[in-house]
Amino acid sequence: MATELFTNTIHFTEEQKHYLQGFFAGIGQRGGLPFVGLTDSGLIASDPASGVVNQAAELSEETCFGTPVSDLCKEERWKHAENPLDIWDKLLAHANENRVPVAEDIFRFKFHGLFYVAPAQDSFMLRLRVPGCVLTAHQMRGLAQMAADWGSGRVDITTRGNLQIREFQPKDIVRVLMKLDSIGMTSRGSGADNIRNITASPLSGIDPEELYDVVPLAEAMHHYILNSRDLYGLPRKFNIAFDSGGSISTLADTNDIGFVAVRVGEGQEIPAGVYFRVLLCGITGHKQFATDCGLLLHPSQTVAVAAAMIRVFTENADRTDRKRARLKYLVDRWGVVKFLEETEKRLAFPLLRFPAESCEPRKPVDRAGHIGIHPQQQHRLHYIGVSVPVGRLPVSQMIALADIAERFGTGELRLTVWQNLILPNVAAENLEAAEEALLAAGLKIAAGAVMSGTVACTGNKGCRYAASDTKKHAVELASLLDGRFPISQPINLHVTGCPHSCAQHYIGDIGLLGAKVEGEEGYQVVIGGGSDEDQGLARELISAIKFVDLPPILERLFGTYIKLRGPEESFLSFSRRHDIESLRSFCEEKVS
Repeated sequence: MATELFTNTIHFTEEQKHYLQGFFAGIGQRGGLPFVGLTDSGLIASDPASGVVNQAAELSEETCFGTPVSDLCKEERWKHAENPLDIWDKLLAHANENRVPVAEDIFRFKFHGLFYVAPAQDSFMLRLRVPGCVLTAHQMRGLAQMAADWGSGRVDITTRGNLQIREFQPKDIVRVLMKLDSIGMTSRGSGADNIRNITASPLSGIDPEELYDVVPLAEAMHHYILNSRDLYGLPRKFNIAFDSGGSISTLADTNDIGFVAVRVGEGQEIPAGVYFRVLLCGITGHKQFATDCGLLLHPSQTVAVAAAMIRVFTENADRTDRKRARLKYLVDRWGVVKFLEETEKRLAFPLLRFPAESCEPRKPVDRAGHIGIHPQQQHRLHYIGVSVPVGRLPVSQMIALADIAERFGTGELRLTVWQNLILPNVAAENLEAAEEALLAAGLKIAAGAVMSGTVACTGNKGCRYAASDTKKHAVELASLLDGRFPISQPINLHVTGCPHSCAQHYIGDIGLLGAKVEGEEGYQVVIGGGSDEDQGLARELISAIKFVDLPPILERLFGTYIKLRGPEESFLSFSRRHDIESLRSFCEEKVS
């Protein structure tokens, strides 16, 4: 009976059936010795000691980095089903048919820098990669041509010293990627669960105060990523910054990994020189800055350590819950000690633990150093910081900047995390002519204390998550405050449209988070944030307010600041020395 059921249940060949029938018949002739593991269903379940495969057991489920596929969040299942790096044929098909992608392909297209941004815009946005925030005049002209021929007629400078171009139709997406390749640029891995644009101090190599030129390190990191397939498809997005230790910040403490140049003086147990501290787990949208993890690296070790840390993150982070998939949550679960131990296992050299207090302190950051004319470390050369309000740069100005960079500089342009740009290497005798050319193009090298520090995300004109028109509102508020109040110290106004906090509202002197208020565009208002030596998370000033009601509130607040501030007291210091209730009262008081 068991033999008959066995051979009818499993699809064996006739030869196999005859063999098994004979096998069981032989057992029966020897006295019916029990066959260990013969189940009621007639299947073989092996004796644990026999080494025979248990054919009755269910097959184990396929896993992704140790997580059962059925437990993965939907984005992880999409990546598992089809690697987004391998969809060139699909991109071609969508371009040929002028067709928009379905949900899972909207996600996969982001691996190529293509974001379908409906319903805000029925088109694609292209996010580039500008390693170290440096690009050439040739590249700027190529991007201008793309924006003019197929896009919105402008680029937007982002808060990662990067560029985005909007309003591409599906039929043009392959042309866009091919054009990008022809000018020596890429968008590969600039969106979704990948390592975002590698930022570097925008004055690297020209800053009189810098400790180390970090652009080569940022470029090395960029190319390592491009040539390492396993560094794509992380559990979540990932940010890396290289800070030269100079006069302009790259906001390293807001990154998942921040490398900051430091000097170690004589008399220590290690040779004197320039090294890098490592900051971990910055994610200010989740109210956390990156903190020093105790390591001191030689510059040549930074890229290897970053790659090892990313691989540890890739293999061990949560792939079931995207809200807890950033590096912060892995380190929270493990602790820094275990994370560094696992990192060290992937390196060919030991990690040096060295106390931060044994390094020389950093010189103060110049919060206005990204605007205006400043001397470089090179004799008689200067850089010009150009004001680009909230990062919007039309094609005509892109072409003008490329021309000016070649005529008066070395054909190079630097982008900043403050959404403006820098023209380096301008000889002293050319400064006046360069400034005149910039003014003729509608560009300025000066801006008010608020406008020079204003950043804004895309807002609801181009992002489906945003609740308000951030760029328009940011310019209106900055113009109002600069026009009304005599302020000399820089003020950072950060305006972001949703809790993703692309404009990092928690680190602004004033931070605005978009929200719908009684059906109208409005904001939550926070105050007193800062980074670097001013590091601190902003406190809530107003939980929700319509934008139309906000300008007079800020006018009263700034009026009180002007009236009550101490000599040379910055708005940040003023806001931090008052409790939140006092600051709220200033928003209501009429200042005579």
